[in-house]
Amino acid sequence: MTETLPMTTTHATAPAPATPAATPSVVRRMLRDSGYALTAFVIALPAFVLVVVTLALGVGLSVVVAGVAVVALATQVARAVAALERVRLRSAQGRAAPTPDYLRAEPGAGVVRKVLTPLRDPQSWLDMLWSVLGLATSVVASVLALVWWVAALGGLSYWFWSRFIPYDPDDNVTVASLIGLGEGREPERWLMFGIGVFAVLTLPLAVRLAAVVHASLATVLLSSRAELQGEVRRVADSRDAAHLAEADSLRRLERDLHDGPQQRLVRLTMDLGRARKQLADDPQRAGETLDEALRQARETVDELRSLSRGIAPPLLVDRGLAVALEEMLSRSPVPVEALVEVPASLPPQVETAVYFVVSEALTNVAKHSAAATARVEVTTLADRIEVRVADDGIGGAHPAKGHGLAGLQQRLTGVEGRLDVVSPEGGPTVLTAHVPYAGGR
Repeated sequence: MTETLPMTTTHATAPAPATPAATPSVVRRMLRDSGYALTAFVIALPAFVLVVVTLALGVGLSVVVAGVAVVALATQVARAVAALERVRLRSAQGRAAPTPDYLRAEPGAGVVRKVLTPLRDPQSWLDMLWSVLGLATSVVASVLALVWWVAALGGLSYWFWSRFIPYDPDDNVTVASLIGLGEGREPERWLMFGIGVFAVLTLPLAVRLAAVVHASLATVLLSSRAELQGEVRRVADSRDAAHLAEADSLRRLERDLHDGPQQRLVRLTMDLGRARKQLADDPQRAGETLDEALRQARETVDELRSLSRGIAPPLLVDRGLAVALEEMLSRSPVPVEALVEVPASLPPQVETAVYFVVSEALTNVAKHSAAATARVEVTTLADRIEVRVADDGIGGAHPAKGHGLAGLQQRLTGVEGRLDVVSPEGGPTVLTAHVPYAGGR
């Protein structure tokens, strides 16, 4: 269920033509896959021998202290093999293949601690597991790629090199004759040519399959922990950003209250006290003082209302995001066209983030853009709420310049969101915020 705000009439524009994604050509992809698959066994065999022999030697010597050091040496050999494979994944397969964070001994640690630290690292054992299992997948990948290349090149060139093979019509039995295509060299040449054509047509698929078989296992064993570590760091950074944004908001609110409404309230108290003393002696001056106090009270209310925009309003808590946005847009000093399509119920942190994105964006439009009109779109996508605020102002906005965009970017980071600002000099300015939302359509 979604709630939609009324939208003023606008003229639709044709969408921009899609730009095709940049992908490697079929031939280039085939050559890269072939090189990766054909060299897999060449690298995997010596790696297997080195790691297995070193590990076996270390286990055999485990009854003495030297055995532990040899096992630690095996982990370093496996780590070097894993690093080489990650380079191959990035260069030949175009995969991210991030390197995980390995455990390291503390600075100043003793020799024994430095030797034992790699043995406590799960990634060290995953590297050694890759050195063992990688041999099996390398055999599959290399053999599959080699067979297809031999079939393609050998089949297409059979008509040339077959003349150098001794042939006796009375004794030789060809493949073509066995399957009933006829006797002699000519049917055999046509059969081999057909095999070569088939191999050439399917060669990109075959070498792609060979490369994927080997690369998939490498990615799981060598880079999955790095991705998990990256996710943990991202969550920690988001949490820290959220705490920092809330602390900055609180400090700014405290400063604004101290410098603005608090000073006005102090003056209002003094004016009321003076008016009370003047009431008996000089009623006219007392009336003037009361008028000034009334003006101070109104200005204080206006300033408090302005400051309250930095705090989630009760309307947002009580009636939801759509109603709160409608009330905010109605108070905008710049005419706003709106399209708001959001679920009736959203997580509080998502509602708050979206509300402040729109609030801060419209505040910047009113203060800095010199825009005549603005447009706000809040829509629900598959996995996020997308907020788009556009204006026809002078442009030149950038988070590095301040204007509240830096704080807004920090607030979005706290909810694992993202802010994009496109604002060339002369305008227009388009601010797009992406707020993750697990319950999207």
